Amino acid sequence: MKTIGLIGGMSWESTVEYYRLLNETVRDRLGGFHSAKCVIVSVDFDEIEAMQSENRWEDATRAMTTAARQLENAGAEIILLCTNTMHKCAPGIQKETNLPFLHIADATAQAIKAQGLSKVGLLGTRFTMEESFIKDRLADSFGLTVLTPDRNEREIIHRIIYEDLVQGIIHENSRQAYVQIIDQLIHRGAQGIILGCTEIGLLIRQEDVSVPVFDTTRIHAVSAVDFSLG
Repeated sequence: MKTIGLIGGMSWESTVEYYRLLNETVRDRLGGFHSAKCVIVSVDFDEIEAMQSENRWEDATRAMTTAARQLENAGAEIILLCTNTMHKCAPGIQKETNLPFLHIADATAQAIKAQGLSKVGLLGTRFTMEESFIKDRLADSFGLTVLTPDRNEREIIHRIIYEDLVQGIIHENSRQAYVQIIDQLIHRGAQGIILGCTEIGLLIRQEDVSVPVFDTTRIHAVSAVDFSLG
């Protein structure tokens, strides 16, 4: 079993989910008392959020590469960046470490393609929905058509993530707002929905949606176990 390295804390609410999913999946695969071998570097999200909102992405990349080096020094054999938004910094991490980097978009796209789908809706932070670092990777490397909500809907999704979900706050009206936005994406032709923020899975479940849901947190964690045990 290889040791999985996690860059977490963005937010710690979803990092908890990663840790749970890694250990549950290893237990289910191997049985007995087995659990995942992993090391975690957890950053202070308040500092990272300030870098995001102030467009200081070079500083954010330095913070991520520092965490990646800490994982490498701690004996990690693969790096998992436990956030969609900070995959904007993925090229810098890959440049500065010798470890394999499991990209969250690649793992998600493979799960989508395995179900034979070609057009998906993407929910996430404003950065993930509006910038190219996830959307272009899904389109260019995997041939997927990616739909995003309209501007007002993107603002709603982003606000709920930062005001509620990253703090572990779940409101039923937030769920209803997300479901309404998802329904609009389905009406536009989305065959599946990517929960492209690692906290959205705390709010939206498969039973809330009429098409397949792709929870990036779960997909990313399970793919890491595949690597670890492979």
